[in-house]
Amino acid sequence: MSTAPNPPAQTPLFKAFLAIVAIWTLLCAIGAAGDHNDGLQRADYARPYAQTFWLWWREHLLLMAMSTGCYALFTSRPALLGSVPRILGVYLLIAAVFTPLDLVYGGMLALLDRGQLTGVPAVLDAALARSGFGQFMALMWVSFTCITIIAACSWGEGRLRERAWMQSQSDNLALRLELEQQRLLALRGQLEPHFLFNALNAISALVRCDDKRVALDGINHLSALLRYALEAGARDHVSVREERQFLDDYLALQRLRYGTRLNVRIDGDSESVLGADIPPLLLQPLIENALRHDLDCHDRPSDIRVVFAADADSLAIHVSNPASDVRSANPGLGLGLRHVRERLHLAYGDSAVLQIGLHDGRFVVDIHMPLHTPEP
Repeated sequence: MSTAPNPPAQTPLFKAFLAIVAIWTLLCAIGAAGDHNDGLQRADYARPYAQTFWLWWREHLLLMAMSTGCYALFTSRPALLGSVPRILGVYLLIAAVFTPLDLVYGGMLALLDRGQLTGVPAVLDAALARSGFGQFMALMWVSFTCITIIAACSWGEGRLRERAWMQSQSDNLALRLELEQQRLLALRGQLEPHFLFNALNAISALVRCDDKRVALDGINHLSALLRYALEAGARDHVSVREERQFLDDYLALQRLRYGTRLNVRIDGDSESVLGADIPPLLLQPLIENALRHDLDCHDRPSDIRVVFAADADSLAIHVSNPASDVRSANPGLGLGLRHVRERLHLAYGDSAVLQIGLHDGRFVVDIHMPLHTPEP
């Protein structure tokens, strides 16, 4: 089965040509209407409006062609509109070429109407015989046409550049937003199973002890932890108060496993600290890292310290534990601190800093971030 070919799409130049002809036709119709109205004031005037309009329209055919040519030139070489000297140079060239052509064309039409069109010399003589005012008007029509096309093309080129810039900005923003969302979802997807794995380890230790009451308490704590992790994981910020409660539940669960060996001291619970917002699930990886490199390395009690401090612009979190030369029996996947660093970067960019190191025999994690308060 054969299909009919699709009609060729109208090119921008062809559409511009139609628009130019339509505009000139409208101008000619207005000018012819004025001439016709003036002629009707004379008793001997017998020319119909259609003939007057035709005389106007054919007289401006050269300007229509010039308009189309200028449009094609400027749209194909927009660099010509890039500076005032270039624009001035192109205008002078067009005026130098088309002003004489317009004079010659007008002289040819005049000879044609009188039936005296005998050749090129007669046309040139008629063009040179035109009055100074006629030559000035030819220059004005050419200049008006050229300047109008330059202005229209400059405006169109500016619009195209503006649209291209806005589209590039929109594309870049959408790409960055999508990338950040994917990274955030990936972080959350890695962090929550990582926490769940360690929490289940704590529960399994309780079950092996065959203590139903303690195991049930552990399951209840785990249920509260998972509920918070699911709810907070869908938010960009949570309050320090919520994170503290989550941390308390987590420590209660771990205390069932470690017993009296688990000692965590938390200082700096002022209202300015508790009311501040931080990325969700930020504190638990820090404590888990301290537990892994403290309690899992020896049989003595732990000495984990957490200090919050806030001023007018920033929030600081300090977590430390004794440094041990003994390798942790539970090294984990090495994701905790890296996830915390990446989540801080996603939330605050370069405004947040995470520093780790050894100080006075202790492993120290210091976080400084902008003070983010919830909107009323």
